[in-house]
Amino acid sequence: MGRRGWALAALVALAAAALAGGLLGTPAAGGGGALGPPALLLGAWQRLVTRSRPASAARIKDLAETLDAGVCHIQGKVDDLSDCTYAAVHRLNAQHVHPVVSRLVRTAFFRYFKVNIWCDCPLWPDDSMCALRACSVCECEEGEVPSPWLAADRAAAAACKRAAEPDCSTQDCAVELEGRVDQRVEPAMRAALISHGSGWRGINNPWMAEGEADEDFSYINLLNNPERYTGYKGEHAHRIWSAIYNQSCFSDGVSCSEERVFYRLISGMHASISAHLSAHYLLDEAAGTWGPHLGEFARRLGTPETRVRVENLYFAYLFVLRAAMKAAPLLTGYAYDTGLPDEDAAARTLVTQLVANPAVWEACPMPFDEARLWKGENAPALKAQLQATFQNITRIMDCVGCEKCKLWGKLQTLGVATALKILFTARDCSGEAPAGEGALELERNEVIALINLLARFSTSLETYQRLTAELQRQQGVSPSVAGAAAVV
Repeated sequence: MGRRGWALAALVALAAAALAGGLLGTPAAGGGGALGPPALLLGAWQRLVTRSRPASAARIKDLAETLDAGVCHIQGKVDDLSDCTYAAVHRLNAQHVHPVVSRLVRTAFFRYFKVNIWCDCPLWPDDSMCALRACSVCECEEGEVPSPWLAADRAAAAACKRAAEPDCSTQDCAVELEGRVDQRVEPAMRAALISHGSGWRGINNPWMAEGEADEDFSYINLLNNPERYTGYKGEHAHRIWSAIYNQSCFSDGVSCSEERVFYRLISGMHASISAHLSAHYLLDEAAGTWGPHLGEFARRLGTPETRVRVENLYFAYLFVLRAAMKAAPLLTGYAYDTGLPDEDAAARTLVTQLVANPAVWEACPMPFDEARLWKGENAPALKAQLQATFQNITRIMDCVGCEKCKLWGKLQTLGVATALKILFTARDCSGEAPAGEGALELERNEVIALINLLARFSTSLETYQRLTAELQRQQGVSPSVAGAAAVV
């Protein structure tokens, strides 16, 4: 067959792939939409007729399969418990969520996270602390931490000390204080301790394991400790994820909607971490150079075999977005107080833009329908089982052998626990019920973790789009086709 014959065969093959992949729809907003036949075939024609030798049949077949695999990577509805499609989520995130939340997490209130990263592993010996410089965490100097937070910490510590008795239990001090607050603390101080408690795990959160009484906490500037690949890998890192996925509710098989939701949440968080590690890979430790690693991205998220991970990332994003929207009255009325009036005003404005934006509700009216869960007669027992499982996962985070990885693991598990607390609570989320009388309460760290988790997932969706396009360009797909290949 001559050169023109091969080109004609290529056009036929690509047209078939386009039709099978659903490329012939209406272009989507934000540059990630579908392509019509002229643009697709013209790009294919230009690549093929300018080659110095005829394209082989294998090359044509590989190219068609690459296009088809990319186009079909994710499409349709994200989940039966959601009314959102992948394409709608992509547009929603690109146009309304990501531009806001990426600015929000840079404000003073949301960039400082209080956490214990020096805790011992309760499951196995601490034998693999990462020795690379990239693994270490830079703590905040005392002068950097918002002064109202330090004052609240000192007040909480003093209140705990006053409340102590000779036979005091070994429960975490903040939890013990919360149980006695109505008797020992004035209402104004109680409200302050709710917002600025001495612990980091949240208030009355059944999804988080309780800490030890003598935990040491540090304030960490998240902007100075970004989530990225640090070189922490190998047997110890694999042991962490194996311990998570070997929890009983996973190893026995997913048998109900609640377990499926739980699994997709954990898998989606894992996929988000993979996206960030691939986008910010340690390319040269000596030079301190990070950048995208397409090979790592392809291995983790960039093949048809890893499609389910990406789908779970979209699901987890919708789950957390739904939690933020449900808690909108609490979040918009929260006391964003760092002692920096301009930054606090910016935080309040951006939170309102995020959770009270009509365009978000219109683009995806029901990101996740939590009302359809926990309906069976065994629902209470199942919820208790899943809560115990997630508490185990939070304990596994104490075993991460890399400080920076542990920091982000703890923040994100607290964010997931906060989303679970919001969506699966019987308490009032409207902000109208008085505190302590059926109203949902969120501790400062829970708010910080929830919004930062949403930002992580939001950025991961953008990263997936960008690295998918770059990977397909590397594989020989034209930029116009690559831009449409990730989500339809």
